[in-house]
Parts: sequence; C-alpha cells; structure tokens
Amino acid sequence: MPRHHNKGSAPGGSQRQLRVGETVRHAVADILSHGNVHDPDLEGHIITVPEVRMSPDLKLATIYVMPLGGRDTDIVLAALDRNKKFLRGEIAHRVNLKFAPDLRFRVDERFDEAERIEKLLRTPAVQRDLAPDSDDKS
Repeated sequence: MPRHHNKGSAPGGSQRQLRVGETVRHAVADILSHGNVHDPDLEGHIITVPEVRMSPDLKLATIYVMPLGGRDTDIVLAALDRNKKFLRGEIAHRVNLKFAPDLRFRVDERFDEAERIEKLLRTPAVQRDLAPDSDDKS
C-alpha cells in the first residue's frame, strides 16, 4: 500500500514553505527598514518581522509584525494593509517565485505570551511549588 506524505504535517509547513517564508521575511524586513513604504502612519515606527508563514501553494503569505515597544499595532497594521499592493510588487521583484503571494498582516503575540508565562512563573504559588521540599530530608 503506498504511503502518502502530507507536506503540511511538519510544524510550520514543508521545507519549501519555510525557505520561501524566510526569504519573504527578509525582503519585507529590508523594505520596511529602508523606509521604502511612504506612509505617514509608518514613519517613526521601527517594525520587526519575526515570522512569515506561507500557504502550501505559496500563494498566501501571513506576515507577523511587531512595532517596537508594541505600541500603535492597529495603526501599523492598517498602514501595512493600505500598502499591500506596493509591498506585493516589491516582494515579487526581490523573491523569485512563479506568483507573487497575497499578503496578510498579523500582530505577533509571542512576546506577550512569553511575558505572561514569565509573570506566572514568578508568582508566589509557583515559586513555592518549585522550591525544594525541606521536610523530605527527615
């Protein structure tokens, strides 16, 4: 019986999706860092692009962004959405793909989640549970 390999089964996608996503991430980060997008809402914001996830057919790129300090995320997302067509064209010139992917922007919430976990780990109840028991030595 033939075995079928599901390319989407790997965490984050196939090797090709990961490679193309990383190439698109570098292109978007380069475009944003050089100030090539002329939008007043983006001026004065330093935007980090920690991850780009590609769909299995490479026609959709979900770009995770985080403005420095996590401020004005809604304004930055709206500005990126307004300039989606320009960014797609720039990516098409920089990344050698058969089709320029459609772009979708999302806020990267991993930093908030990591901070929440850190706060939980510092609570007295968790510290008490993590402390070595003194009554085990009897």
